[in-house]
Amino acid sequence: MNTPQLFPSRREWLKTSACGFGYMALAGLAAEAAAREAKAMNPLAPRQPQFPASAKRVIFMYMRGAPSHVDTFDYKPALAVNAGKSVASLSGQVQDRNRGRKLLPSPFPFSRHGQSGLWISSLFPHVARHADDLCLINSMHTNVPNHPQACLMLHTGEFRFTRPSLGAWLLYGLGTANQNLPGFVTINPPGDLGGAQNYGNAFLSASYQATRIGDADASVAAARVGNLQSPLSAARQREQLDFIQSLNAGLLERQAASPELEGVINSYELGFRMQAALPELMDLSKENAEMLRRYGIGKGVVAAKGKAGAAKKPNAGGGATDNFGRQCLMARRLSEAGVRFVEISLGNWDTHNGLKGRLGQLCAQVDQPIGALMTDLKDRGLLKDTLVVWGGEFGRTPTGQGEDGRDHNSAGFTMWMAGGGVKGGQRVGATDEHGSIAVENKVHHHDLHATMLHLMGIDHQKLTYRYGGRDYSLTDIHGRVVREILA
Repeated sequence: MNTPQLFPSRREWLKTSACGFGYMALAGLAAEAAAREAKAMNPLAPRQPQFPASAKRVIFMYMRGAPSHVDTFDYKPALAVNAGKSVASLSGQVQDRNRGRKLLPSPFPFSRHGQSGLWISSLFPHVARHADDLCLINSMHTNVPNHPQACLMLHTGEFRFTRPSLGAWLLYGLGTANQNLPGFVTINPPGDLGGAQNYGNAFLSASYQATRIGDADASVAAARVGNLQSPLSAARQREQLDFIQSLNAGLLERQAASPELEGVINSYELGFRMQAALPELMDLSKENAEMLRRYGIGKGVVAAKGKAGAAKKPNAGGGATDNFGRQCLMARRLSEAGVRFVEISLGNWDTHNGLKGRLGQLCAQVDQPIGALMTDLKDRGLLKDTLVVWGGEFGRTPTGQGEDGRDHNSAGFTMWMAGGGVKGGQRVGATDEHGSIAVENKVHHHDLHATMLHLMGIDHQKLTYRYGGRDYSLTDIHGRVVREILA
């Protein structure tokens, strides 16, 4: 797939229409033909997948800082058996980080859940209710145990050079279903680990970059998208925009090529249409009190009963789940409205110390909202074609860092997927007995990307873009579809 095949010259389009989404100046059949051409030229117009897709949309929950897999979704009883023993030798990238350190057992008990009997930590009682929908990928690994590089690898498939993000590739291949909304939204994105590259378009059209809502670790309740309000009436604003777009079109005619200017033309039109649609979806006040309570918005953690016991309430005043709860509910609303890719995020999982206290607090912030999101998607019939993905850039070491912490581990960690054609109630792959390195059915970030694209109806080797004389793809020459994940 390349640009000429997908999108013919925009100049030819601009000859018949002053702006891609403005009023057509032509009449009769000529106007209808121009309208059809303008629709074909819309880079965000929905396109058919390359083969029948299981998923139509993605919700990616990024846990920035790398959650400890051996304390959450990768049960390792050998850690307790060998607690306090020094690691004599390990192979792989974690060798230096573990040499001379002692194995640290998880302070959090695990138990089986669902008919599938998946082992899940007591830190996730609400998520554990959905065990039979989860596919735990216990054999993840990536290239570098440093946050910025691993974060970029997770989001773009490359950490050495600037590349389009996963969400941008999906928009490029499939477009989006609602032309009044952005096709790619990132809420509270990582601001330090590669910054905007994690949700950028790189050499793809600027139309494919994400619309950002909020900043890392900031309150989502106060987040706004800038410049969506205008003192002008819709009619006057339309006149103003048509004039500006005619100037942009004239400038584009005089330049050999300008992806940036084409992106401006598209973004102005999308911004005009977004003014009513996006603020309404971001406004959670119209949700009933029970829905807000389920997501933990406005109050503290709701106890989840069952084998795992009750979730501990961090902060006596409540509100621990409010921020991530808002992200989850907003993600559901955006996805339901036709947004193709939504990423939500929570940071500070870098538990080099204070593991017992901090990890419990972090999990308590996301557990109830994630459980509510899964239930909500099911109740609305959306989970079957919504791909839900959870995880961080890598994991943590099974050895202790000090008395109460774990170091970086890129050689073995866990992510999980659900919905959208994923076979639930199973684990794929495995780390060694202590959780230090992936040893069975190893799954790289490239493999994760290939599998996600496959579920969306895209062959990762055929979604390409010619740039600088060569064809690029999300996975480049790497990646395989992990068939065990597929339902």
